[in-house]
Parts: sequence; structure tokens; C-alpha cells
Amino acid sequence: MPAPEVSAETLAARLSAVGLKTRVEEHPRHTSIEAEVPESLPAETWREVLEVMSKADRFGLLATSLGGRTLWAAVNKEVPATGYVRGPGHQR
Repeated sequence: MPAPEVSAETLAARLSAVGLKTRVEEHPRHTSIEAEVPESLPAETWREVLEVMSKADRFGLLATSLGGRTLWAAVNKEVPATGYVRGPGHQR
């Protein structure tokens, strides 16, 4: 499995290849990829977009009442390996 950074870059490149303009942002725990979706996107392109998005850890489509649509995906970053890891709900 590729490193998370490579996966986010690959997702963005594949979305760009089908004609979507992408934005990539780094966050502490994940990398996000966003793309504006035009009103008329051919069915074949949607199939390719869904194939690409299925590789992300999370993805979705945000549609506004003004007709704008933004496709988003998140790729988790690797958690450093340590001997003992506690999540936010287990802090003392």
C-alpha cells in the first residue's frame, strides 16, 4: 500500500486527468482533496470519479442551494508507531 501522501497526490492527479480542478490541503491527521464539479459531467466521467474516490479513507459531495457542487476526499496520515498510544477520549 502506498504512503498516504502518495495516495492523496495520486487521487488529485487522477481527478485532474478527468478534467476537474483540484485543491489539496495538508492537515495534522489527514490530507484533503477538493474539486468543483461542473453541472454537466458525463456518466462515464462520474464512474471514473467514483472509482478514484473509493481509494480515499472518506469522501463525499457537498451540494449548495445555489447549484455549486464540491467533491471532497480525505486520506488519513500514518500514525507514528509508539509503544503506547492513547486517543483523546483516554487522556488523564
